[in-house]
Amino acid sequence: MRIRSLGVIDDAVVELSPGFTAVTGETGAGKTMVVTSLGLLLGGRADPALVRIGAKNAVVEGRITVPAGGTAIVRAEEAGAELDDGALLISRTVSAEGRSRAHLGGRSVPVGVLAELADELVAVHGQTDQQGLLKLSRQRQALDRYAGDAVAVPLAKYAGAYRRLRAISAELDEITTRARERAQEADLLRFGLEEIAAVEPRAGEDVELSAEAERLGHAEALASAATAAHAALAGNPEDPEGIDAATLVAGAHRALEAVRSHDAALAGLSGRIGEINILLRDVAGELAGYADDLDADPLRLAAVEERRAALTQLTRKYGEDIDAVLAWAEQGAARLLELDGDDERIDELAGERDALRAELGGLAQALTDARTEAAERFAAAVTAELASLAMPHARVSFEIRQTDDPEGVELGGRTVAYGPAGVDEVELLLAPHPGAPPRPIAKGASGGELSRVMLAVEVVFAGTDPVPTYLFDEVDAGVGGKAAVEIGRRLAKLAKSAQVVVVTHLPQVAAFADRQLLVEKTNDGSVTRSGVKVLEGEERVRELSRMLAGQEDSETARAHAEELLATARGDV
Repeated sequence: MRIRSLGVIDDAVVELSPGFTAVTGETGAGKTMVVTSLGLLLGGRADPALVRIGAKNAVVEGRITVPAGGTAIVRAEEAGAELDDGALLISRTVSAEGRSRAHLGGRSVPVGVLAELADELVAVHGQTDQQGLLKLSRQRQALDRYAGDAVAVPLAKYAGAYRRLRAISAELDEITTRARERAQEADLLRFGLEEIAAVEPRAGEDVELSAEAERLGHAEALASAATAAHAALAGNPEDPEGIDAATLVAGAHRALEAVRSHDAALAGLSGRIGEINILLRDVAGELAGYADDLDADPLRLAAVEERRAALTQLTRKYGEDIDAVLAWAEQGAARLLELDGDDERIDELAGERDALRAELGGLAQALTDARTEAAERFAAAVTAELASLAMPHARVSFEIRQTDDPEGVELGGRTVAYGPAGVDEVELLLAPHPGAPPRPIAKGASGGELSRVMLAVEVVFAGTDPVPTYLFDEVDAGVGGKAAVEIGRRLAKLAKSAQVVVVTHLPQVAAFADRQLLVEKTNDGSVTRSGVKVLEGEERVRELSRMLAGQEDSETARAHAEELLATARGDV
């Protein structure tokens, strides 16, 4: 990795051994930046506070060898990345303003793509992970991870049934909790539909009645106007001497007809006047019929207004016109059917819920059985590892229990609480020595014991679900003496099958490393390119002496350092 402007590091190159690399240095020298840098390369959160003061951005570049045939290669190629001799070139830039950019195999990619690669490529563990192991949920996840398909398969079936049960229960709760609102809605719909049905409106009836009311309300004026218009066109029988339009037009037509044979143009005009004459007589006839048919009955007008008032009552409540009222009635009838069917739906959903709860109980039992079997194997494997970590008499076990809940699922004659991962509460117990009762590691393990339990768990995982690289950030905290030597020896053994990187203060651990990196500051407090270097020979002895006694030139410390290195080489 190359690290620039990250924390106290100005510009440094970190060369990691394919086996066991120990990163050492004074407190505050920037050793943890190695962990932070790898975290950034693998999609970790970009914190602008990490950018070195005075720099515009921090940059971490790395070259990671990817296992052939793994999902990491597939995902990288899907993102458009190109491999460089089987390795991925990864770059992450974090600006002082908080913006972040990621590049994978020469292509710009979302940071989430890097995070997707992390699980298969690197397992990162620090002191915060130790605290995480104290949580019951993390302990259950660790057991499930160890069990593999033995738990994953029944868990997938359980999770599917659990999601269906949640959906049905939510719908059932929604229907039952809103029963009053739905009853009120049904009553309003029923009242409205009955009110509309009582009036029996027809489509467009309001428009027709409006026109009829207008006509009936002005019947006398309309009749008078029609009679006057008819007299003007066809004459008034009571005034035989009066001149009307039809008589005048007829006279004009006769005058032209007498001479039309002498001029074609005049003949044309004569024909047009003839058409006018015919049209006048037709209109006059219709006016006479209109006047005769006009109903001026006040009783009919009263009936029309009464009907219009009834329709207006509907349009005020249910729509802007009768067509809209009829549309509301159609939709309301459909909704009322739906609401009236809720009781049947409640019974149906309650039956499905009870059936699913019974099914979930059976799936939960299978899941509990699988976890119980895996817990025995997992505890035995971790206990065996603790023996090699200077805890020969420690015993690890799991307690798998359930909590009674009257609203839960049936399990072995009990009704127990359930959740998305089953009904089990899984707790890791530690008995540090013979005669000591098993106690939860959150209460019964010291800091050093917790470090070793976590390392043992990770080593067990390495045998069942390996990743290419393991990074430990001071997980040996609280450990010293013989226990520290055993941790170093166990990490060296793990490094035979995987790359192991450890940030440590313990010389007993660092001595077992295939490569030791020293992170040191310059006088101005920064870590330059030359501030991260590989220690060999005399330089490594001096650093181990400093770690042992705080004095690089102490003869006693140097002798102890050389003895540590010799012991480590002898083990290898």
